[in-house]
Amino acid sequence: MKIFVVNAGSSSLKYQLIDMENETVLAKGLCERIGVSGSITHKAADGREYNAETAMPTHSEAFETVVYAMTKSDAKVIDSFDEISAIGHRVVQGGSIFKESCIITDDVLEKIDELGALAPLHNPAHVLAIRACIKTFGSDIPQVAVFDTSFHQTMPAKAYMFPLPYEYYEKYGVRKYGAHGTSHRFVGNRLIELVNKPEKELKVITCHLGNGCSITANINGACVDTSMGFTPLDGFMMGTRTGTLDPSALTFIAEKENLTPAQINDICNKKSGMLGVSGVSNDNRDILAAANSGNERAYLALRMQRYQIIKFIGSYVAAMNGVDAIAFTGGIGENDAGLREEICANLTYLGLEIDPELNAQRGKEIKISTPKSAVDVYVVPTNEELAIARDTLALIS
Repeated sequence: MKIFVVNAGSSSLKYQLIDMENETVLAKGLCERIGVSGSITHKAADGREYNAETAMPTHSEAFETVVYAMTKSDAKVIDSFDEISAIGHRVVQGGSIFKESCIITDDVLEKIDELGALAPLHNPAHVLAIRACIKTFGSDIPQVAVFDTSFHQTMPAKAYMFPLPYEYYEKYGVRKYGAHGTSHRFVGNRLIELVNKPEKELKVITCHLGNGCSITANINGACVDTSMGFTPLDGFMMGTRTGTLDPSALTFIAEKENLTPAQINDICNKKSGMLGVSGVSNDNRDILAAANSGNERAYLALRMQRYQIIKFIGSYVAAMNGVDAIAFTGGIGENDAGLREEICANLTYLGLEIDPELNAQRGKEIKISTPKSAVDVYVVPTNEELAIARDTLALIS
């Protein structure tokens, strides 16, 4: 059985085709500059590629290009889309409506569209893509929505409510929703399998660290708290996002610079974080290189982010009254051994100890804590596409 996984943005379309019999990726690709010019980068599992510049005024043309790439190009992997059993879509915001993945109906699509105010950069794009997908492939192929926020719906009210007048929660749904939930669910469940203590109430912390970053605490696979909030802006500093800060700093800057709410939002989401502090880049590799060359602001950005990660982990240890295992994932979490070493060096009060040689390995699933460590520490590569495909398969079955 083959599942087509879609992750759509306003001008992009990432996809994978997964054979669920052995959970192998048959092909993956990316359509970019939808609505402007259009291009596709498509790669089959055996290394064959199809790359082309082609007009993509809308997501419909993007899907048609994907169909050509997968069924007719030199990098084709199937003869027809009739071989595909279902399509799984990543959807960023499910609000408090969608507590789990679901088959897409007209009513579901309407509700995803209504939640666009909570994720204006994401949900409208998902709706466009889903509608284009239905137009391209017809309504006979089941389509499934997998929500980034659904995993966090197990948080108690004390964790997800904001100390604002309660009426804003009642009127507008202003509360913590979290993000990266599909990744945290995949990594958290894998971590529980690796630790393998079914007789125990297992407390784990998953650290998704990339250009966007979040940390989640879960007990026996259920989220009890997460760092991202009403939007993915909350938490600790990221590539271009501020993370948590005093709101008065923003009103102060807005008054001094005569900025609108939209301009402040743009600064907080696109010009701050590692980029804003370092002045170098939002890419961790560039910042590391600059810091190693003596750039003090780049060094400061690294210190700030790692310090904030340590504080979040410590707060979740306190919230759960302990921790059994910690996992690092995401582009930075999986590849930056120095970051993992520095964070773990500040958690020795937990009886945590890592093996420097094991920690030096990159980009693969591995236990990096020593046998005598009181807390198990792993690197677990995330696989959101596989998680989406599994949910899709379960629902259509």
